[in-house]
Amino acid sequence: MPGGGRRHEASPSVTPTVPRRRPPYPGAVTSRILPALAAAALALALTACAPEAAPAEPSPSPSITFAADCTPESGVTVIVDGGDLAGADEVATDTCVAADEPIAALDALAQAGVELEGSEEYGDAIVCRVDGQPSADEPVGSSEDPAYVETCKSMPAGFAYWGLWVKSSPDGEWGFAQEGIETLTLAPGESLQLLFSLDGAPAAPAA
Repeated sequence: MPGGGRRHEASPSVTPTVPRRRPPYPGAVTSRILPALAAAALALALTACAPEAAPAEPSPSPSITFAADCTPESGVTVIVDGGDLAGADEVATDTCVAADEPIAALDALAQAGVELEGSEEYGDAIVCRVDGQPSADEPVGSSEDPAYVETCKSMPAGFAYWGLWVKSSPDGEWGFAQEGIETLTLAPGESLQLLFSLDGAPAAPAA
């Protein structure tokens, strides 16, 4: 070899082997999800310790106004009296309809929950049936005509009909209305009564 020196062969380089990490086995908890689990556990604990919401209180029932409470400042009185009709108890009404100004009789009756039916010939100009009475299927119970059934085709019979009465004040007297139900208007403090007269009785409302 030139120069008389010894030849040295280069040692092969050795790359250190780094052990590969195994993926976690299924279901294993790693350091990345530990904080998330801890946060979830804390939230659950806080929820469990939170006070229960108080149950909602029921809404108060609407107040009922009786006719005795009706004054010139509060409204008009509406009364339905079926007299001796078999279904008189089903239609009985005595209530105060709130009104601080004149109100149509039809509107007052509607607000009181009273349903009227006129006749085929005269329409709503007359009152033939109130809340389904008298029955369209059964005799009215007249001794003058025991078989008479109200059909509401024309005018009701003179021995079985609904009369329309008015009173100007609580201390006043009842008088037969001088106009029909379609045009009648009531002022606050006045009273309206539908009274069924059978064979002439009752002849007028009670005081």
